[in-house]
Amino acid sequence: MADEIRALGRSVEIFPADLADRDDVARVAERLEDASRPIDMLVNNAGFGVHTSLIDADVSAHDRAFEVMCRAVLVLSGAAARGMLPRGSGKIVNVSSTAGFVTMGAYSALKAWVTSFTEGLAVELRGTGIGVTALCPGWVHTEFHERAGIKASSIPNFLWLDAEQLVTACLRDVDRGRVISIPTVRYRTLIWLARHAPRSAIRAVSGSISSSRKKPVT
Repeated sequence: MADEIRALGRSVEIFPADLADRDDVARVAERLEDASRPIDMLVNNAGFGVHTSLIDADVSAHDRAFEVMCRAVLVLSGAAARGMLPRGSGKIVNVSSTAGFVTMGAYSALKAWVTSFTEGLAVELRGTGIGVTALCPGWVHTEFHERAGIKASSIPNFLWLDAEQLVTACLRDVDRGRVISIPTVRYRTLIWLARHAPRSAIRAVSGSISSSRKKPVT
């Protein structure tokens, strides 16, 4: 990908880091605050599916998920904002999920935190010139779901989004200053219903979606 971008006349810096490693996160944060190489936009996109039971005795999967999808988002968003403040401009996009509006275990809880955190950060940075957006996608045609063990055939076709469609919609919302970006009318409608439906109904639907993905409790 770096070679393809360079072929277009753009410069690319590759910065490998394991966001489950706090020392690596600190290195990325330091890079984001480097005034000599300013960052105009940060996209916190790292993530993975979490299907470990909430009552499993082994919480290592939850720990790693928290480090990558919550703590890293907190630390890196803060570092990016500190680097952007002196310039009075910049964008921070935190990739959350529509799963954060339902109750499908740890992943939903983590993504609900990302959305809430992003809204709080947007409030704190209001008037600074720094825009903050939480992107809440649904099912997108990427390798994410294959890695998470989710079969595409188990999801209705109308719920799938193309990655390019998703990114285009998100960037449009970023330019418009929207704090929450939910691409497509169908997903905005579904999430509106999720926000206004009785929580008992949301739990029932969530249970039916996630039941096939549960692992035995150990």
